[in-house]
Amino acid sequence: MTDRKKGEDEAVVSLWERLERPAPTRAAALTPQRIAAAAVAIADVEGLDAVTMRRLATTLGVAPMAAYRYVSGKDDILALMVDLVSGELEVPTGTDWRQSMRALALNTRDLMLEHPWLARLSEPQAVLELTPNRMAVTERALTALDGLGLDADTMMSVLQTVAAYAYGSTHSEIAVRQLMQGQGWTSGDEVRTALAPQMMWLMNTGRYPAYLRYAQGAQRKDDARWRFETGLDYVLDGIAARIGG
Repeated sequence: MTDRKKGEDEAVVSLWERLERPAPTRAAALTPQRIAAAAVAIADVEGLDAVTMRRLATTLGVAPMAAYRYVSGKDDILALMVDLVSGELEVPTGTDWRQSMRALALNTRDLMLEHPWLARLSEPQAVLELTPNRMAVTERALTALDGLGLDADTMMSVLQTVAAYAYGSTHSEIAVRQLMQGQGWTSGDEVRTALAPQMMWLMNTGRYPAYLRYAQGAQRKDDARWRFETGLDYVLDGIAARIGG
């Protein structure tokens, strides 16, 4: 087989199919799981930009080119990382659909807060979603929605709505946390104090009466979990109303 033909054949074989093939004996000490675990550990502490092939090689104690037996570059590393942490995402089965969707959303939030680099990945990145563990999560979630009389398109729409809420809300929460870290703010009160001059001017224009009522009356401004769960319940209420209808 020519080098060109071989390259073309490899290009159409997915990462996951390649990883199903037996690993060379000489590389047995280095596995996709070790590569992913090392990359996740680095990203959890230092962020995605710190994950490089050279850094991984140093962390794993292997030659810089050794990982290329399994991955072709950073995209493959990200896919392995997403697959590894997705294995932590639980979707209970054997319960009613609402409990399953609620657990999926809450567990997604917990997972993203534990691995904030997930917020750096755009939610629709289909390549990263098509991993064995991500597919397993989707399979369990769709199974929880089965039997409600929904057609296939509606089932997926319901699942994507819950997932989009969980991802988007947590993405914003992580962004605020990172902003606070960068500015050295340790509490909501410190944030509000720092932003007070801008906020006071805006409120004094009289253009934002609804927001002013919120600012003066809100009691849970710093309770991110409460806000998340409350918004989630409204999403689920809406889905339940449509299913009931």
